[in-house]
Amino acid sequence: MIDLGDLLAARIAKIVPDAIGAARAAELRERFTTAGYTRYALVDRGSYDELRDPSDLELFAALITIASEVTERTLALVEARVIRLGPGDYLLARHDQPRAPGHVELMLDLSPAVVPGAAVHYRRDGNVTFAVPSQPCALSIVGRDPSVTCNHTYVSKLHASGSVVRLVILLAHRA
Repeated sequence: MIDLGDLLAARIAKIVPDAIGAARAAELRERFTTAGYTRYALVDRGSYDELRDPSDLELFAALITIASEVTERTLALVEARVIRLGPGDYLLARHDQPRAPGHVELMLDLSPAVVPGAAVHYRRDGNVTFAVPSQPCALSIVGRDPSVTCNHTYVSKLHASGSVVRLVILLAHRA
């Protein structure tokens, strides 16, 4: 049974600018690069680099605290990954997995600079309901449920040095 809190949590969509400093973002990018990405390239779903299960418990705790304050819910970590997109990369909404009611997704933009057009679209029943632009050091907090999907738009090859790095954290309500 879905409670009212889960229903309202799915309607949350907020951007917190400057949630992390540029120096800390650069340090995290370097550490994640050293940890090693795996290339994902199924063209009907996406083309990008991925790092599964990055660990930074102190950072995760700080971000979960921010999300808990915004959602007014006690949240716990479900999973985390880092996505890196370069020119020509993208993730389609059909690649996104359905989320249970009450889930909240955090996305921390660790990119070195703004990449024009490199947005994240959250869709409800196929329609874009919230767009997160490329905004280094910003944190987006978005409520997820089975009707909400997410895609990372195509990074234009016109931006040959463009690099988008996003830490994506999925949280669930903890009773």
